[in-house]
Amino acid sequence: MSTKPLTGHECPGDPCTIVIFGASGDLTKRKLLPALYNLKALKLLPENFAVIGVAVSDSNDELFRTQITSDIQQFATRPVDQAEWDDFSKRSYYLSGDFNNPDTFQHLGAKITDVQKTWNLSGNVLFYLAIAPTFFGKVVEQLGNAGLTEEKPDAWRRVIIEKPFGHDLQSARDLNADLTKHVAESQIYRIDHYLGKETVQNIMVFRFGNSVFEPIWNRRYIDYVQITVAEELGVELRGGYYDHSGVTRDMVQNHILSVLSLVAMEPPTSISGDSVRNEKVKVLEAIRPMEPEEVLANTVRGQYGAGIIDGKNVPAYRTEPNVNPQSNTETFVAMKLEVDNWRWADVPFYIRSGKRLAARTTQIVIGFKRTPLLLFGKGVEDNIMPNRLVIHVQPDEGITMDIHAKRPGPGISIANVPLDFSYQEFGESNAATGYETLLYDCMIGDMTLFHRYDSVDASWRIVNPILDVWQALHPRDFPNYAAGTWGPEASDRLIEKSGHAWHHYLLNK
Repeated sequence: MSTKPLTGHECPGDPCTIVIFGASGDLTKRKLLPALYNLKALKLLPENFAVIGVAVSDSNDELFRTQITSDIQQFATRPVDQAEWDDFSKRSYYLSGDFNNPDTFQHLGAKITDVQKTWNLSGNVLFYLAIAPTFFGKVVEQLGNAGLTEEKPDAWRRVIIEKPFGHDLQSARDLNADLTKHVAESQIYRIDHYLGKETVQNIMVFRFGNSVFEPIWNRRYIDYVQITVAEELGVELRGGYYDHSGVTRDMVQNHILSVLSLVAMEPPTSISGDSVRNEKVKVLEAIRPMEPEEVLANTVRGQYGAGIIDGKNVPAYRTEPNVNPQSNTETFVAMKLEVDNWRWADVPFYIRSGKRLAARTTQIVIGFKRTPLLLFGKGVEDNIMPNRLVIHVQPDEGITMDIHAKRPGPGISIANVPLDFSYQEFGESNAATGYETLLYDCMIGDMTLFHRYDSVDASWRIVNPILDVWQALHPRDFPNYAAGTWGPEASDRLIEKSGHAWHHYLLNK
């Protein structure tokens, strides 16, 4: 197994106590514990650390250790070294308590003190809120009232919260107001696991580390940008949450707009600190919020009906567990956005995301303009498509560049040739959950890949007018696409109005 660091850093994080609220939940056992173990295996978790799990369910230290040992055997992304895990397990503790009860947080403060004495730890504490969003404000309030968020010159206190960051613009502002009563913005790490993926991070290296691309990364050479996040899966067991959220809140407001801002941002002065985040916010602020008539013209929503995926019948969204049988929640969205700045004026950004689509893929397609003069005769030139660059984020990470080449022979016959690069070509890669880099960055205080509040506010200002129009005008045609397709036909018409078409690239297929 390769020991190349997942994060690009060589030094372990700061010694700290990691407190996980929601320790009995799926996120903890499927993602956080495997990610922390991966960091330990790569020598990026500090040698001196402790983990305290907090949840409502009754348990104790020994039962918790037994449970996480069973969980890591099931969900680890690499072989588990027994000695490494034994050290991790003995540093793990549990506290049962109600998040609404102040006594829980007094007991937590005492537990942190005891654990720090046991392992001779400093006062650094990372609080991870792997809990329902409705508890974010309350837990931070309780931590603040118990004095657990107070920082000292030699001891930091940091809070990681998972999306969603609010349900709409006003609730996001209310949540931020609640949080900042007890913690400073510099202590809040709003996590987006998409930004922990290798290829998403590689966008900056690709753009700013290769002199051949940055000079043409603008409206003079680029005709359009497409961002697709497609899933074959339905809502599974998340129907209760998803039916009150929908794909626009679940994917567009955070993940997709985050990726768009990385694609479109200006070169930062550095790749750390606030430099990157400043440029990302500028992009979001340059996206003009839509007027109601623009929402009708430039957005499409959909909901999946029954269909066939991988030869198996799958149910319609409205028949999924915990979903309203008359639900108007969208499971598909496509929209055309405009970035009104000097670099991108008049370049459409097409984004789409949906469940129960024809394939699982996340990709960014950069469509370049045609060459200004076609030299090879109409019969040949009709077969020449404009160049395209495709950044594959998942499931197979890599980059494809479509170029044109002459076929061997006496006549001129031109073919479109894909130049493929796969991350597998780097050799054996580290199995990762997508959380390793983000957890590590939190431990060293690097906020580059985390959402600052102004970016959250800017993204909601883009999405909110769309949701308002949809709320006022209920769809009459749901369900309007069959599971196993690429979404409603209206999404094709949306992009065809500008003379473009959706691209479906599958790496190594």
